[in-house]
Amino acid sequence: MAENQIIIPKELLPSDGRFGSGPSKVRPEQLAYINNHANLLGTSHRQKPIKNIVAAIQEKFKTLFALPKDYEVLLTNGGASLMWDAASYSIIQDKSSHAVYGEFSSRFAAISKKAPHLGNPVIVEAQPGTASYLETTEGVDTYCLTHNETSTGVMIDPYYVGNESSVVMVDATSGAGSVSVDPNTYDMYYFSPQKCFGAEGGIVFALCSPKMISRIESIDRYAPAILDLKTTLENSRLNQTLNTPALTTLFLVDAQLDWILENGGMDFSNKRCADSSAQLFNWAQNNPLTSPFVENEKERSLVTATINIDSSIDAEDVVATLRFNGIVDCDPYRKLGKNQIRVATFPSIDPDDISQLIKCLDFVIGELN
Repeated sequence: MAENQIIIPKELLPSDGRFGSGPSKVRPEQLAYINNHANLLGTSHRQKPIKNIVAAIQEKFKTLFALPKDYEVLLTNGGASLMWDAASYSIIQDKSSHAVYGEFSSRFAAISKKAPHLGNPVIVEAQPGTASYLETTEGVDTYCLTHNETSTGVMIDPYYVGNESSVVMVDATSGAGSVSVDPNTYDMYYFSPQKCFGAEGGIVFALCSPKMISRIESIDRYAPAILDLKTTLENSRLNQTLNTPALTTLFLVDAQLDWILENGGMDFSNKRCADSSAQLFNWAQNNPLTSPFVENEKERSLVTATINIDSSIDAEDVVATLRFNGIVDCDPYRKLGKNQIRVATFPSIDPDDISQLIKCLDFVIGELN
């Protein structure tokens, strides 16, 4: 049966069909925030009205992540991937170590390996669907972890590794905002806001320890301005970015932070993400035609549920049928090449909509089987 002939009954459909892993669902209240601040669109980001919003965002991140008073919130233009290039100029002194367990962690490792001014990195790689872990290694000055691998749905608990002279960077793009993380486990926890914070890309936030600030200030080598984190530090302390940011992204982030904090902070986010992801994994385990891609329960993501589909059913047909019925972006990560679906369970996604999605999946798989 062609996918465009399968009509999902209306009573099964979720209230909102956006389940993409990024850019993620934007709540209507965030759009209302933009509308309420429309008079600021088209104004300078270096003037007080916008700088006040940036300052508020920085303070709200400090509250949400329970940062010690001496930690700083940096921001700069570009996504979290920009931080990988910036690190090769402005953080890594000579040699880095990378835990690789998916597409995005592998990209950072590749950048460090290609940088002509750095030593050959230590790369500890795991098979997709599993995690690798780093150990303190002589000569390594920067340890690089990924909180949540969006490509596979593998999630780890950040941990500190290294010694008094090394630093730990945690790529938290899709994990940040889903669960509390001890600030003592990292020196930089960086993320783009198009996941848990329901915004657009084009900016990166970095929560930095005093140790990381000292590292940034100590690196003395040429870096392009946008990759020079000393410049980022100077501008962040002035509540601005080097180049003009997308104001709408800042507005979306500010609105999302208000919503999360007003409803209980990280505990609120965590409960929503845990509820949604648990529903999907329980369904996948109990359906004879599906299974969680990540076999180790402790490494299953709170925000990226990757589900294997039995080979008797083409997952592309499942995804296409869902899209035909207004349920979008449940595609697997393209480079994995697996017969699976991938569903985001960020805080903005209502757990009740996940319940409805599961009903839709049961219906579609039943029709296709």
